[in-house]
Amino acid sequence: MNSSADRIPFSFTAPNSTAISGDRYPVILVHGWNSHPGIWKRLVVRLEAAGIPYRKFDHTAMKGSALPEIAGSLHDYLREVREESGWSGPVDIVCHSIGTCIVRYLLEVVDGTERKQAVRQLIGLGPPNNGSALAELFYDAKRGEEIINRLTGVFVPKGFDPAADRIVQDVRPGSPVIHRLRTAGLRPDITYRVIVTANPKDVFGFFPTFEGKTWEISEDGKYRSTLDGDGVVTHRESELPGISLDILPASCDGEDHLPAPDQYCHINLPRNPLVIDRIMQYLTSEAGKK
Repeated sequence: MNSSADRIPFSFTAPNSTAISGDRYPVILVHGWNSHPGIWKRLVVRLEAAGIPYRKFDHTAMKGSALPEIAGSLHDYLREVREESGWSGPVDIVCHSIGTCIVRYLLEVVDGTERKQAVRQLIGLGPPNNGSALAELFYDAKRGEEIINRLTGVFVPKGFDPAADRIVQDVRPGSPVIHRLRTAGLRPDITYRVIVTANPKDVFGFFPTFEGKTWEISEDGKYRSTLDGDGVVTHRESELPGISLDILPASCDGEDHLPAPDQYCHINLPRNPLVIDRIMQYLTSEAGKK
């Protein structure tokens, strides 16, 4: 249990109608690449109902910036939040996709030795922790153009040029940024959670763009498609040393009143009610407490 000194102050942002619980930690929400803070709308409803204060880090204005630059902006943002709220205790951070890499870069590479950033747990949804095969495919001479065309309007904007996108370059498996994340190591003072989805029943509607599958790079360096992914990021790409993946398998349409198959794809992870249930479990249960 928290000591009285660790109780959340009411000055940390939360709607006036929210009754803040004294044993809840504040939550920082970090969206991914080519996304926006609005993806957290459904999770925010649950946070407010549970009395959990939150802040949303918005890096949409930094489009075209390198991942380390965005991590630096997050550092400044967290400092401002603490100064405004007076909260000096740990926070929980929930991230989507590349947002997880941004947070990890700050916590492990920038702050890894000093550990000035007090974080209780980091919850990543579909994170490309080991780099993205899709980012590498964008540059492939044979498949790149086709992949970009199929994803245009679905996952990448019209006219997308990977060579002009710094953050896409930073999440290529062989990039300096991914190398620094690999070598920095996880922080023992932080509990890591990784929530991913899969398409074990090979449902086409899971992610129609790739026929329900996800591209990955095999151990022999060749591209292949797998059902162990969310359409964009595979389980192998999300893995962290010593951390178990929370795998939520997609169902068929109408099966057991579960979310539709497309709700399990990468783009919709923050909106999937089962994913949100798992996040809330970690934010509110004894398992999430230090």
